[in-house]
Amino acid sequence: MSRFAAPIAEQIWDMKYRFKEADGTPIDLTVEDSWRRIARDLAKVEEDPVAWEEEFYGALEDFKYLPAGRITAGAGTARQVTLFNCFVMGTIPDSMGGIFDMLKEAALTMQQGGGIGYDFSTIRPRGADVKGVAADASGPLSFMDVWDAMCRTIMSAGSRRGAMMAVMRCDHPDIESFISAKSDPARLRMFNMSVLVTDAFMEAVKADGSWELQFDGKVYHTVQARDLWNRIMRATYDYAEPGVIFIDRINKSNNLNYCETIAATNPCGEQPLPPYGACLLGSINLARLVADPFGADAGLDEAALEKLVTTAVRMMDNVVDASKFPLPEQADEARNKRRIGLGVTGLADALLMVGLRYGSEEAARQTERWLHRIARAAYLASVQLAKEKGPFPLFDAEGYLASGTMQNMDEDVREAIREHGIRNALLTSIAPTGTISLYAGNVSSGIEPVFAYAYTRKVLQKDGSRTEEEVVDYAVQMWRDRFGDADLPEYFVNAQTLTPAEHVRMQAAAQKWIDSSISKTINCPEDISFDAFKDVYMQAWDEGCKGCTTYRPNDVTGSVLSVSETADQAPGETADAPHPAEGGDVIYMSEPLDRPQALEGNTYKLKWPDSEHAIYLTINDIVIGGRRRPFEVFINSKNMEHFAWTVALTRMISAVFRRGGDVSFVVEELKAVFDPRGGAWVQGKYIPSILAAIGGVIERHMISIGFLEGEGMGLKSDPQAQVVNTDTPRGKACPSCGQYDMRMVEGCMTCGSCGYSKCQ
Repeated sequence: MSRFAAPIAEQIWDMKYRFKEADGTPIDLTVEDSWRRIARDLAKVEEDPVAWEEEFYGALEDFKYLPAGRITAGAGTARQVTLFNCFVMGTIPDSMGGIFDMLKEAALTMQQGGGIGYDFSTIRPRGADVKGVAADASGPLSFMDVWDAMCRTIMSAGSRRGAMMAVMRCDHPDIESFISAKSDPARLRMFNMSVLVTDAFMEAVKADGSWELQFDGKVYHTVQARDLWNRIMRATYDYAEPGVIFIDRINKSNNLNYCETIAATNPCGEQPLPPYGACLLGSINLARLVADPFGADAGLDEAALEKLVTTAVRMMDNVVDASKFPLPEQADEARNKRRIGLGVTGLADALLMVGLRYGSEEAARQTERWLHRIARAAYLASVQLAKEKGPFPLFDAEGYLASGTMQNMDEDVREAIREHGIRNALLTSIAPTGTISLYAGNVSSGIEPVFAYAYTRKVLQKDGSRTEEEVVDYAVQMWRDRFGDADLPEYFVNAQTLTPAEHVRMQAAAQKWIDSSISKTINCPEDISFDAFKDVYMQAWDEGCKGCTTYRPNDVTGSVLSVSETADQAPGETADAPHPAEGGDVIYMSEPLDRPQALEGNTYKLKWPDSEHAIYLTINDIVIGGRRRPFEVFINSKNMEHFAWTVALTRMISAVFRRGGDVSFVVEELKAVFDPRGGAWVQGKYIPSILAAIGGVIERHMISIGFLEGEGMGLKSDPQAQVVNTDTPRGKACPSCGQYDMRMVEGCMTCGSCGYSKCQ
């Protein structure tokens, strides 16, 4: 039998984690091969690698421990990739040369797939003097535009995505421009953005005091703190950004505050890191550890949990030695502190299995208890590793135990650290787990609530057709297996039915035993008032969270996907999906269709009168749903006068064709172009311009392949003419698979159908 609990799980493994030859031939024949590859690679640094390989394999088996995607995809492949997920880059110098040195480092890191974070507060504000050149500074926002362009270039070159986080202190003179930057929908699309909020600022907000905006000791402006806070809130209310990071709270609790200062986070916010800081991630799948789910004796197997945590810490510590790093500074930082980020996934499913309603006070208490057990087990495992292999090089017992987090730790754990040291400076973090949660059988993601109990997913087949399959939440499937078609109990709730206060309650409960931070989205209803929205952030501050990320659907951010629960709908919810508004017949374009290795096509010769050289048009087609449609065009001529515009036309028409949908308008637009110098008679017919002639050639090709009915006529029946079905509720299309299944999860837009995440 397959180890996969659902078809989507196997598809995710095949697409993202399965080790293959360059030509796509599988090397990992089964998921067991993938587990074996990872276990063997991480055990090779041990004195007894054979024994530890078996131990590590046992932890990976049946998706109990889930290393982050980069480990799962890269370990044991001998590829030049980093196994670390998160990087904060070096401090940006306030000089042109230093800034572009940092840009180069960012490109090298992103080229290997690392997500990066930057604090742009170190760059002087717009309008400040630039000594020696008699000029004014352009400010950090202008350089962020450069970073944004770099990220687009890296992505267009075919490299793995790498998200970026930009942060700025709340007292920087350009903070107001930073806050409003995302109001321009075309600007800084490659960045997530957050404001570094200090304790002093929050005190000024509550007291309605004044607030100085300063740089390098010079005060540029004085504003009212509450006015600035309201600007942050209004931008987030309208555009879902910027997020808020309580930076002083992060530094006070940091185990390493005696030897580092944190000023930025990775793209999803769960890893506050120092300059050149790096962190690897992994998750305990709580849903797999519940004994007697939905039964009278349902409960988490805590002995199994502690054993699994102990093994996972050892595996992650070994990754520090096994991984490659884009920059030597990152390698030094990782090995000097050996920080890891062990978290959880499947929390909401586990709570359901033991009969608890996510967001309730009892669920919050249970979450806190479970994460306390994980923290204890992780710290004691790291102490044992320190006894065996030595503590991390920068360990100082007095400084370490004086940190805010360690002062709250159990006394027996503190005493063990005092006596033996500890191998890993920080151990816990709750990261985005969207893709690996799908891979593990569609368990609930991280500490997020279940998004939807079941939904229909369209799957692209090799012949271009699409089939439909039901994707069911892991806990719901277990309920079905045990109780058949019995109605779901009232404690089954999802992300849309919870109040924002319940979201915050769960985040705060988890934060108490997480030494880094948490990636969590607080879903807010579209009609939430602005004052109530602001209260969410104040509640997060008051309850001890280290940051806050919300998502309120609107015209800018897109709507959260509505899912019909049908037979398994949650109590009190309607199974009727909303219908598109009047006038909803717009053709929505998805990301470009994938190009197969080989395409069928035709080449046409176009001879324009009075032109010395002919123009050659090659039009290639793709087969989708058993029908041919134009996919790309190449226009060539020996006439150098034509070179620039034929290249431009080639690129633009091909880009349109590759987006799918009804592309017949290309023909009509070209045929309508008139040359003021006059057209020409071709084969007894007047053609108003050479561009119109090209349009005519494309039209004849479309007719010949059955895409158009005939000259001047519309489309033939084409099942793929509309990119989306107009009776489907739509938010934003997934840039990877094109399906309208994007939702905000753990601070990042994530596709429920293919696992794509902007932040991976």
